[in-house]
Amino acid sequence: MSLVHDASVYFDPYDVDINADPYPVYERLREEAPIYYNEGYDFWALSRHHDVHQALLNWSTFSNTRSDILDIIKAGVELPPGVILFEDPPIHTMHRGLMSRVFTPRRMAALEDQVRQFCVRCLDPLVGSGGFDIVAELAAMMPMRVIGMLLGIPEQDQLAVRNKTDANLRTEPGKPMHVKEQEVANGEMFAEYIDWRAKHPSDDLMTQLLTAEFEDEHGETRRLTRQEVLTYTAVIAGAGNETTGRLIGWLAKVLAENPDQRRAVVDDRSLIPNVIDETLRFEPTGHATARYVTEDVDYYGTTVPAGSPILLLLASANRDRRRYENPDVYDIRRRDIQHLTFGYGLHYCLGANLARLEGRVALDELLNRFPEWDIDYENTKLAPTSTVRGWERMPLITK
Repeated sequence: MSLVHDASVYFDPYDVDINADPYPVYERLREEAPIYYNEGYDFWALSRHHDVHQALLNWSTFSNTRSDILDIIKAGVELPPGVILFEDPPIHTMHRGLMSRVFTPRRMAALEDQVRQFCVRCLDPLVGSGGFDIVAELAAMMPMRVIGMLLGIPEQDQLAVRNKTDANLRTEPGKPMHVKEQEVANGEMFAEYIDWRAKHPSDDLMTQLLTAEFEDEHGETRRLTRQEVLTYTAVIAGAGNETTGRLIGWLAKVLAENPDQRRAVVDDRSLIPNVIDETLRFEPTGHATARYVTEDVDYYGTTVPAGSPILLLLASANRDRRRYENPDVYDIRRRDIQHLTFGYGLHYCLGANLARLEGRVALDELLNRFPEWDIDYENTKLAPTSTVRGWERMPLITK
């Protein structure tokens, strides 16, 4: 039986009304059209946990080589080499191995004191204010500061970098991203700094990228080219800034809406890691990842033809009752808390440990100063982007 052609179900990743609350649409997709085709934008979508999970594992059929963003796949632009997000084995294996040397749990843990100090500097002046916008005061600032620490980007330049990476992900409401080939993973904004760092090595990630030796796909031992370093830096800056900032906004919102659970965390900070992962499951920052289908694949009596772009709806998979008990309930004591927000398999997010660390420290410091808060809903605003879902404005009313 084919479930794809149920015309009563409509999903559009650019639709503002759907984006405001996509979960009812996801549920209908899972039940009525688990393999879905959008004729207007010419893409397919998988929504059930098992199907998304298996597709993430099957990199040879569900390829990253044309990007993991639907808009870029559809644009058909030539992608720069050296971007692990846009690669599959064997080249992906080589580049991921290089990056994993710097994104180690030990290196991430070493950042904790610096992350905490920055949170303290952001939040201390707000005590007694009666309220503040957590996005403007913390979520939009901290992730770029942390990436700046990793890369060694001077603090005075970090705001400009954040604004540039944010602008590249923005879309007009209701419309796909306007993809410019020259802007995809373009690291030219870092060129002057990279050239300076090459002459003045330090102990930061940038120096490691410039000096690390590895064996490439041709069996040659070499270092990254200047262009590859530019590309890597652009990807790290973009990915590390946008998603973690959105997580902090969601933490503020879901805990305001679940005050009993918030009070439990105030009293028992050992619950914070669970809070981070349950929030990532319940309100993921990235709702979908895209793939390019390399061969015909069948789902529920329908063939997805080779050459098709397909969305793997991570946020829908995270709410699939086939996988989770009471999936639409936010529960920081949930036992089945594993989620697909960071992906799965060989493309699992390299920055997952860093995102968790930032979220954990930010929440801990927020609770230290503001054990209770409400949301000023009239002044909240979702960010206009189809690649991540989160808040551009999230004013808190503190007590």
